[in-house]
Amino acid sequence: MSTADRDFLLNEMTKIGVHLTDGQVDQLIHYYLMLIETNKVMNLTAITEYEEVVRKHFVDSLSLVRDVDMGQCKKVMDVGTGAGFPGIPLKIVFPNLQITLLDSLGKRVKFLENVVNDLGLSDVEPIHGRAEDIAREKKYREQYDLCTSRAVARLSVLSEYCLPFVKVGGCFASYKAGESEEEIKNAARAIKVLGGKMEKTDTFEIDGMGRSIILIRKAKTTSPLYPRKAGTPAKKPIL
Repeated sequence: MSTADRDFLLNEMTKIGVHLTDGQVDQLIHYYLMLIETNKVMNLTAITEYEEVVRKHFVDSLSLVRDVDMGQCKKVMDVGTGAGFPGIPLKIVFPNLQITLLDSLGKRVKFLENVVNDLGLSDVEPIHGRAEDIAREKKYREQYDLCTSRAVARLSVLSEYCLPFVKVGGCFASYKAGESEEEIKNAARAIKVLGGKMEKTDTFEIDGMGRSIILIRKAKTTSPLYPRKAGTPAKKPIL
């Protein structure tokens, strides 16, 4: 990658208050090259042009710094991580994080294992499974300071996937496109039932694209009734 490519990445991150070291630039560019190469044989992302990946994947993943003090987070669960967003960029920029990357597709998890190894990342655990199943395991249930998700699902459904992973006092950050008022309204009961409490919604733009980060604080422990068995939250969301 050229000096101009490196400068573009640095400048775009600086716009959101993230200042990269040379080593972090190297890691993000290596990640981009692995993403594009693997994407030729496996569907990881529809966004492949370098500047778009920087803005719509890397900067978007790190936009969480607007709302969360990452220095206060130790353990992070990324649900439905896909190609590793936002988990891998967060780990690169905040190397002290312990991150679990959860995805239901084994091929994607294998890609993530390769990324972790090639980038020399420590304290990153890619795991293959459904959130509804993994959240019932003692090792993962209510163990995280922060749970993130850029997955495309309704907030009521995502809350059932994600809140069981969050310890009391921690938070769930849902990345969404554009305005989310109606979705938040429809998820109000689910959030309460699952032990969450709405904290804030931050709406902003990245390269003219409307984005929102919805922060839900874990106010009390989640009932052992949740999450329900795999597939149920999406078919019968808590309303």
